[in-house]
Amino acid sequence: MRLLKWLVLGVVVVVGLAFAGWYFFLKSDPEPRAAIKETPIVTSTTVAGQDSTDSSSVLDGNWKVEPGNPQNFVGYRVTEKLVANISESEATGRTDNVTASMTIDGTTVKDVTVTADLRDLQSDNSFRDGRIRSDGLESDDFPEAKFVLSEPLTLSAVPAAGETINTEAKGKFTLHGVTKDVTIRLEGRWDGKQVQVVGSMPIAFGDYGVSAPSAPAVASVDDNGEMELQLFFDRS
Repeated sequence: MRLLKWLVLGVVVVVGLAFAGWYFFLKSDPEPRAAIKETPIVTSTTVAGQDSTDSSSVLDGNWKVEPGNPQNFVGYRVTEKLVANISESEATGRTDNVTASMTIDGTTVKDVTVTADLRDLQSDNSFRDGRIRSDGLESDDFPEAKFVLSEPLTLSAVPAAGETINTEAKGKFTLHGVTKDVTIRLEGRWDGKQVQVVGSMPIAFGDYGVSAPSAPAVASVDDNGEMELQLFFDRS
């Protein structure tokens, strides 16, 4: 009888350890949310002979983001439910293959375009990354996500170096070959050299014809998620 108890206990321990290993193998390690970084204020940059602290003149002009800079990204945030709904896990994926441009004229921000290559999305799980290239986002067939500002942004005043501003931008967002009118929440900060922009926007995947990819260990993926971006614009 005592031997049977020990055998049962041993089975329970083995199953428990196996479950723990399975859970932590699948469990995602989400990236922190995009947020304004308090970068040091630069005062040595000059444009047309004027000091960079003179925001009314230095901010005017064209600004750009080029691909391959790891401080820039466009990405997703979505909740996955594991088998039998034992646990929920937040998954994030990001790409720095991002191109962006905008024009600033006094208190007006216009001509904004942001394009991301979704084939380069990376999360903490290469299996997930491979699946969304062929299922879900189907980025092999629809590689581009794009936002185009449809109405110029009018700020209440020209921001000073180090000041963070909040606004909303209306535009056309294209995902999975489908374009929708959207509004995205944005924060912006100029540090005297770069213009930093972060933002997020909820997305109902069904609106874009995106079906959640399946996997043996994942019971379901929410039909809604979040698009995030973090961009540092340099003068072009």
